[in-house]
Amino acid sequence: MLEEEQPVENDIQPEPIELEIVYRDENLIAINKPAGMLVHRSWLDKYETVFAMQTLRNQIGQHVFPLHRLDKPTSGILFFALSSEVAAQFSPLFSGREIKKTYHAIVRGWIEESDTLDYPLKEQLDKIADKKASKEVEAKEAITEYTPLAKVELPYSTGKFPTSRYCLMELKPQTGRKHQLRRHMAHLRHPIVGDTTHGDGKHNRLFKENLDSHRLLLHASGLSFTHPITNENIEIKAGVDETWRRLMAEFGWDIESYQFH
Repeated sequence: MLEEEQPVENDIQPEPIELEIVYRDENLIAINKPAGMLVHRSWLDKYETVFAMQTLRNQIGQHVFPLHRLDKPTSGILFFALSSEVAAQFSPLFSGREIKKTYHAIVRGWIEESDTLDYPLKEQLDKIADKKASKEVEAKEAITEYTPLAKVELPYSTGKFPTSRYCLMELKPQTGRKHQLRRHMAHLRHPIVGDTTHGDGKHNRLFKENLDSHRLLLHASGLSFTHPITNENIEIKAGVDETWRRLMAEFGWDIESYQFH
């Protein structure tokens, strides 16, 4: 019988990731999740080796329990409970409308006025994980408030026009459907830049090739709620990463004016 092959030790170990903690009390903890990081291990993305839940657990030395979902390419506030009992108590807040969430995004084109989009969305089923689920799903209520904050016209062409226009948006989802903000902005024909599923490939390439931006430009920047244990009004903000900061500086958008602290 052949001996089992032993793994080769690598002398160069990757540097551990230090997550930014933006809120913590004896019951809850929130981080500013980097873009490209999964919340937890998933067989749907089996080649990933770094996860927010495991990284945070190692960082603070105790188990954490995720209270909501944040897509892998989206950055920003991600909340965890510090015990299963607290998770059971807090989860209904996230599934209901007691948690007020604010996102920022850069989208294709110019939006001139604030408005509310009430456009129901059908649940998106995964081809593998949901292959036995009924394909006849009803559309569910999906509501997003959106406000244009700033705009820019860049000297790059993606088609028949010599320039391309983009807009900085504040987005406040009133419901929590899967990919709601990405799907709603695509429905308005103003897809979020960097969205490889619902976005526009020409504009995604423009940002990659001309602006060195390789990520979905969607950031969970703010979150507020009434703490059910202490009754305190909690308001949390999470700053944007270097890609966002560089783009905003290049576009002449004052980062402090839009509460990107």
